[in-house]
Amino acid sequence: MDSTFWHAVLYLHLVAMAFFLGGQLLLAMAVVPALRGDGNREQLRAVARRFGWGSLVALGVLAATGAAMASHLHLWSAGTLHVKLALVGITLVLVAAHLRYSRAHLLQTAIFLLTLAIVWEGVRLAS
Repeated sequence: MDSTFWHAVLYLHLVAMAFFLGGQLLLAMAVVPALRGDGNREQLRAVARRFGWGSLVALGVLAATGAAMASHLHLWSAGTLHVKLALVGITLVLVAAHLRYSRAHLLQTAIFLLTLAIVWEGVRLAS
């Protein structure tokens, strides 16, 4: 396949990552503080639910594009990729736990920090 196709795959991967990480930042820095209290709990849940569905789509895109790029670039034996995949696995477990315990702020913080670490490993992998 030509380089335009692989640029498009990388582009989709980066857009999905930006949605997932950027959405977490937006929720943490703006939406939650603005809607917390004052009887806005239902609005906050609606926003979180909508972001959750978008995150599922983003995670699917990340998995598909990431696997395609790892195969194309022959990265499956790279230690950095193994670290990144381990972090992804831990993050998925924490996301599932967060679905069950949505008020657990420690889970939200851990997911955010792990997401930053995953992005860092992705940058390391690309360089």
